[in-house]
Amino acid sequence: MLSESSNSSIQPTKSHNYPGMFITLEGGEGSGKTSAIAHIERYYQEQGIPVVLTREPGGIEIAEKIRELILDRNHTVMDGRTEALLYAAARRQHLVEKVIPALQQGSTVICDRFIDSSLAYQGYARGLGMDAVWSINQFAIDGVMPDITFYLDIEPEMGLARIHANGDREINRLDLEQISFHHLVREGYNIVTAAYPDRIHKVDASVSIAEVAAQITRILAAL
Repeated sequence: MLSESSNSSIQPTKSHNYPGMFITLEGGEGSGKTSAIAHIERYYQEQGIPVVLTREPGGIEIAEKIRELILDRNHTVMDGRTEALLYAAARRQHLVEKVIPALQQGSTVICDRFIDSSLAYQGYARGLGMDAVWSINQFAIDGVMPDITFYLDIEPEMGLARIHANGDREINRLDLEQISFHHLVREGYNIVTAAYPDRIHKVDASVSIAEVAAQITRILAAL
């Protein structure tokens, strides 16, 4: 399995050549990405910058149908490679149909999850290997990477407790994984964060929504 070595093929690449800004939010289950996305949306709207919100997998009809397949609680027999390929397929369609057109128009795209999720969840936690998952996703994204990524870091136990305390939040197949899996996801995210120190900004998500928002505002202002 890939480690934080200089031999990793997961290396920083250019983001894209479009006029818009591509921002992604990453984190384990219950890390508070939805609230953080709403804050970033307000931040740019107050500056008069057009914003497009979206998510992965999903965002457009085809990708939403793939999302249903991936997260269906009845699909517990799904093979790890199948899962990784489905995420990559949804990512490709989402990019060409929604993300890239919005970036071409100069909008700021704020996306709930992107390639880093696949590296942490399938590449590391599923044990498929980050290099292998990186490779299939490079075919899918064709060089389009986020400009800024916020990684909301939280202890898995706290994140899952938030989910179960929120009666409105859907419990999907990934939420039902053993706690050891979620700890591996966190380890995977830390490896990816180390590989992209200029792009990925770690945020302490264990604090209040207001404090998380303050951290994000400081980062955006500095950038």
